[in-house]
Amino acid sequence: MLTLDKVYHASNVLKEVIRPTACIYAPDINPDVHTYLKTENLQVTGSFKVRGAYYKISQLSDEEKAHGVIACSAGNHAQGVALAATKNGIKSLICLPDGAPISKVEATKGYGADVCLVEGVYDDAYAKAIQLRDEKGYTFIHPFDDENVIAGQGTIGLEILNEISNADVIVVPVGGGGLISGVAFTVKQLKPSVRVYGVQAEGAPSMVESLKDGEIKCLDSVNTIADGIKVKEPGVNTFECCQKYVDDIVTVSDDEISSAILHMIEKQKLISEGAGAVPVAAVMFNKIPDIKGKNVVCLVSGGNIDVTILSRVIKRGLLKSGCSDTLTIQLEDKPGQLKGVSAIISDLGGNVTSIHHERASEGDITECLLRIVLETRNYAHIREIRSALTNAGFKIVNK
Repeated sequence: MLTLDKVYHASNVLKEVIRPTACIYAPDINPDVHTYLKTENLQVTGSFKVRGAYYKISQLSDEEKAHGVIACSAGNHAQGVALAATKNGIKSLICLPDGAPISKVEATKGYGADVCLVEGVYDDAYAKAIQLRDEKGYTFIHPFDDENVIAGQGTIGLEILNEISNADVIVVPVGGGGLISGVAFTVKQLKPSVRVYGVQAEGAPSMVESLKDGEIKCLDSVNTIADGIKVKEPGVNTFECCQKYVDDIVTVSDDEISSAILHMIEKQKLISEGAGAVPVAAVMFNKIPDIKGKNVVCLVSGGNIDVTILSRVIKRGLLKSGCSDTLTIQLEDKPGQLKGVSAIISDLGGNVTSIHHERASEGDITECLLRIVLETRNYAHIREIRSALTNAGFKIVNK
């Protein structure tokens, strides 16, 4: 059984490997909330996952260690297992979905593991790992549905309560449920008044659906930029923990996740992956009930985002936050039109970053289309520019 003593024991064991991560004040996330960020994105391996993986491996018998370990992961658990196995002198094989960010795949190899890429998502990698375990006799290290793994993740709950003693709410990412199970169990044992909320991506709401129906559900498909929580089916142990200890689980969209990633870069100078940003997105966009004036801790679970994905996420975040707009304007094909458009945008402080002019292939032969990408301050600024263009007689053909 999962016990508080086990969580404390894990905390003691982990002192030899993990990095202390601070809870930093982040007032700009939501002006009505006293928000703190638990920065596990700055953890060794760039993610909280090293906690559960290392504690689990530290508790294996000599016989289990001798067989070598195998794991499946979307990327972060892989790095935690690889590091823990290497430090303990154990061979490790990690099954990763072939869509995992290249940075996570290479980092896993860098920590000393062998990697097996599996076509599909996390659940397909899980099936392959179980197959190889049965064929080769490896010791399987589950990424979330394991008592010792959950205890290792629960050490974050201890740290949050020690750092923010007056915390009212803790918001945690949810994929398979190992992190929130450990945190919620620990927090509810020590301070039951603290509310614990989970956050999933709208495109992968496996725990949300399971809790709603009162039984574990396996989704047909999952689709989200938050690859770390892109899980079709929660675990048996984690489902039970969430039923007992978690106050509620909400969802956020990929656009909201992108905005949260961008906000942390701009305001906190922190890089978060999609899964790590979902608690921030939930607080930014008021998905958590009754937190006005409350002390809220968002657990930023990891920072291992591929740089190529990051560039696309930033672009989406800029659009979602009103810091970028694309205008398609229908113009008469005559001199002076572009000058008129440019003058309005310039006078109102917009900054043009891209422009494309083409003669219309359909409609009036005397018309042309002007596509402009511009930097803006916010949605109000976008509305101001669009309104000024319309009032000047220009026809904007995209919303």
